[in-house]
Parts: sequence; C-alpha cells; structure tokens
Amino acid sequence: MAVIAVFNQKGGVGKTTTCLNITAALDIAQQCPIALDLDPQAHLTLSSGIKGIPSDSGMAAFFKHKTPLDSLLRATPRGWQIIPATLELAKIDALYGSDAKAATLLRHGLREELALTGAPILIDCCPMLGVLTLNALLATDRVLIPVSADFLSLQGVHRLDSALNVLEKKLQRGFERRIVVTRFDSRRKLSYDIYDNLKGRYGALVCNTRISENVSLATSPMHNKDVFAFAPHSPGAADYMALTRELLDSGFFTSAN
Repeated sequence: MAVIAVFNQKGGVGKTTTCLNITAALDIAQQCPIALDLDPQAHLTLSSGIKGIPSDSGMAAFFKHKTPLDSLLRATPRGWQIIPATLELAKIDALYGSDAKAATLLRHGLREELALTGAPILIDCCPMLGVLTLNALLATDRVLIPVSADFLSLQGVHRLDSALNVLEKKLQRGFERRIVVTRFDSRRKLSYDIYDNLKGRYGALVCNTRISENVSLATSPMHNKDVFAFAPHSPGAADYMALTRELLDSGFFTSAN
C-alpha cells in the first residue's frame, strides 16, 4: 500500500485536478486506486461524481466518530473508490488542535483498515498546514507537489519545500517528493523559464511530464467527471496519462515498506 499526499499550500495550482486525474489514470491502468478527500471544500468529491453526502459522513465521520475507513469507501461512477469530504471537516482543527496525538489518527486508520487492499492511496490535502494536512503527511510515503507555471507558484514551492524540510527534522523521517508543473503554456517563455528554474534547483524531483493548459481539464469538474471520462482524447487526458506512467515507471506508487 503506497500512500501519496497531493499537497500545495497555494491555491489554483491544479492540486485537486492532479489528484482526480492521476487516480482515474491509475484505475485505467488497473491499479485499483483509492482517493481520500481531506479538503473541506470537497472539490475532489464533487469532481468524482459523488453528491448528496450527509454532512457528518465520509472523512469527517472517521475523525469525529472513529468510523472505520473501509466502511466509508464509496464507489465513483467510474468505478474507483473514494472516501468523500464534507464541510464538516473544517471543524477538525478546532476539535483536535490541542491534541498532539491527533496527527497520527489517519496513519493508524490506514494501517489497520486499508492496508490489506494493497491499493495506491492518493490524498487530496487541505491547503492549510493544520491537523488534516499533518494527518496526511504522517500517513504518507510520498508527496506530490503540483506547481503552476507562474512566478508566485515558483516562490510558493520554495516555501513548501522548506516547510517539508523542517517537518522532516522535527518528525525524524523523510518525505520522498516529486514536483509536477501544471498549467504549462507552450506559447509563453515564462512557462519554460519556470520549468527550467525548478529543474535547476530540484533536478530529478521535477517530473519530465508537464501538464499543459487545456480547456477539458478546466471543464470536466463542472460535469463531475475526470478528464478521461469527459474528453478521453484531449491533450489534458494525454498529459495526465503520461504523468501517471512516468510515476509508475519510477516506482512512485510502489509501497515504501
């Protein structure tokens, strides 16, 4: 069981889009993935075609009522499984903010309730570094960082990398990470400059595959679909399939244990 946290503290970089479409691509590759929505905005849940979730269910039920994770799995219209989010997740920081042990709840839950599936698990993280994100990072094997091809996102990834380095020292464990450039516009020199800057600083940690700006990627969530269901022959679908294959070939979805 490999656990991958998809995380960036900056909004608008394609975090949920990346989590959604890599999960869908892994399903196409018969990897039987499971997605966890840890963002109270529940955008991954909605984009996956899951609607009408009771407010006190999904990941909120796990944290608030210790409901076993395996009983919270929901099948998406495409067939892969998700544990959905609701706005109730926003209360978890207030509920557990003073409890040092709360950050390990998800790690224990995954090991005890989902480990036997052997499936890759992708977590769409909350953009804030609070209890929910700490749960994801402590439970994860690896971190995938989407970075859009613009100057502010470039600065954001440097700060995020520094924050992960601090956490590594504090937690006495490493976070294997990969950076994927999203919203890449081949018509703009800036996009190439951002990519080259990241490659120069982080080297092999930066994925070779770049996710280009594509209307299908922006439109598919409006239809509660991943890009493969909405526009399977689009450039966006091709990019995310190529990215998933690159990560599969590198062993990124293979358990670290």
